[in-house]
Amino acid sequence: MKVLRIKIDSWTASFRYPGFISGFQPTLPVPPVSTIYGLISAARGKLTVPEDVSIGYVFDFESKAVDLETIYELSPGLSAKSNVVRREFLYNPELYLYIDRLDFENYFRKPQYPLLFGRSGDLAKVSEIKELELGEDAGKRLGKTILPFGIKGAYGLVQALPSHFTDEIPRKAVGVKPYLLMDEFFTYPEKCLFDPEMDWAVWLHKN
Repeated sequence: MKVLRIKIDSWTASFRYPGFISGFQPTLPVPPVSTIYGLISAARGKLTVPEDVSIGYVFDFESKAVDLETIYELSPGLSAKSNVVRREFLYNPELYLYIDRLDFENYFRKPQYPLLFGRSGDLAKVSEIKELELGEDAGKRLGKTILPFGIKGAYGLVQALPSHFTDEIPRKAVGVKPYLLMDEFFTYPEKCLFDPEMDWAVWLHKN
């Protein structure tokens, strides 16, 4: 199967847990599927959803740390007061994104909007774009990604997350379901697509 592999990296990343509004702000260990579709939408310059393109990805980072961040809490009447929160972030993250639309290459060569790994300060850049053929085999290492809940042999954090958001105001979450967030590899016993250069399995999220 021919795909486009896009390597995107940054200095920092922070992927918010749903439901954490105040207090300590932890980060998810890997980006949600909705974040990936947000990246593609930013590069393309228009809303992109699972019906438009299938995605797979492998995400890694060098270390995890906590920073102090100033936030502004809005009150009725457009008044605001500042506060300081502790926010967890990932250092030196890199994402290998696989998409089944080869015609999307130009979007990542000249993105329409900035690419972000979470917050507006988590600017990311495209460092490599390559067209390649994915193989298919069993017994490959799979992980450092998000998987549908219930995959044989997979383990990790279970979290209900949307597949994407609408572009209307207020934005609405679409396709919420349980996902398994894996920040390490395991040997997947069944047949799966894999990248022969990186020697890891690629789980393709399809509509």
